[in-house]
Amino acid sequence: MGLIKFVVPKGSIEEATFKMIEQAWQCNVSGRGRIYRVKIADPDIEVKILRPQEIPTYVQEGFHDVGITGKDWIKETNADVKVLLDLEYGKVRQVIAIPEFFEFNNLDELIANFAQNKKTLRFSTEYLKSASSYIKSKESYKKYFGDLEPTIVTPWSRTGNNKMVEIFLSFGATEAKPPEDVDAVFDITETGTTLIQNNLKIIDQVMESTAVLIANKDALKDPIKKEKIIDMIVLLRGVVEARKNLHIFVNVEKDNLEELLSILPSLKGPTVSNLSKEGWYGVNTIIDKNEFIRLIPTIRKVAQGLVILEPSQILSMDKIILDNKDEIKFD
Repeated sequence: MGLIKFVVPKGSIEEATFKMIEQAWQCNVSGRGRIYRVKIADPDIEVKILRPQEIPTYVQEGFHDVGITGKDWIKETNADVKVLLDLEYGKVRQVIAIPEFFEFNNLDELIANFAQNKKTLRFSTEYLKSASSYIKSKESYKKYFGDLEPTIVTPWSRTGNNKMVEIFLSFGATEAKPPEDVDAVFDITETGTTLIQNNLKIIDQVMESTAVLIANKDALKDPIKKEKIIDMIVLLRGVVEARKNLHIFVNVEKDNLEELLSILPSLKGPTVSNLSKEGWYGVNTIIDKNEFIRLIPTIRKVAQGLVILEPSQILSMDKIILDNKDEIKFD
C-alpha cells in the first residue's frame, strides 16, 4: 500500500494530466490504457483514474488523499477540500449560450422575455447546482420568481418549485440540445468553436476554470502524509513554472557584459562564468517566455551564440508552509 492515494482525471484533461505527472516525476507512467490504476516513479504514491466530476467528493470523503480536478467541479460539488496549487492547464470558460437567432444579449434579457410571455425557459447542463445558483442570482429571475427554486430534471427525479424555469441534466453533447429540446445551455468551452459550429452564441460568462491539485483536509493533519504532499506540490509547481520560462545561454565580450546583465531577468541573478577565450564570458539565466521577443534585439547587438532550452522543471525550493488553517504559503 502506498503512503499517498492520488486520484487523477479521466477524459478531456487526462492526457495533459499525465504529461504533467511524467514531467514532474521525470518518468513514464506505466499501465495506461483501459485499466484505472497506473504507476509512477514513486512507490509511496498510488495513482487511480476517475471522472473529474467525482474527484472532489471522493477526496473530501477521504477515499483519496490528493487529486487533480477542475475548479468547475469543486464549485459544482461544493466539496470541502483544500486547493493546493493551480496547475494552469485545462483552461475553460463556463458560459450560457443560446441559439444565434435569439435576439437576447444576456441571461437577464432571456429570463425576462420568457417570463413576460409566460413561456417555460429550459436549460441543458452537466452542472445542475451551478446552473441553478447562477440563474437564481440574476435580477430578472428575482423580479419574476423571487425565491422559487428552478425545477431540476434528471432521469431519476424532478426537484424545485418553479415550473417556468427547468434545468435538464445533460449526459454530453450539450451543445446539440437547442433549439428543439432546450432554449439555452450552461456549458464549458475552451475556444467557443464548438458552440459556433452548432449555431449557438455566448451571452454570459459564469467563471473560468483550470485544473488544480486538491487535498483531503484530514490528510494534511497527518505529519507524514503532509510532508509527502508538500513534495508533490514542489514537483508539480516546478512544471508549472518551467512552462512559463526559457533557459538561455549566451556568450558576451567583457565590454558588453554590464549592458547585457542590465536587461536580463532571472530567478536570483544570472550565472556568469569565464570562457576559455580571454575577455569573453558565458551567461546563463531563466527568462519569462513573454520577455523573449522583447530581449532579442538587445541580445543580438551585444552578445553571440544564444542557446535556448525549454526546462522540464524549475524547482525554486522555496519553503512551503501549511499553517494551522491549511493555508499554502511560499516563503
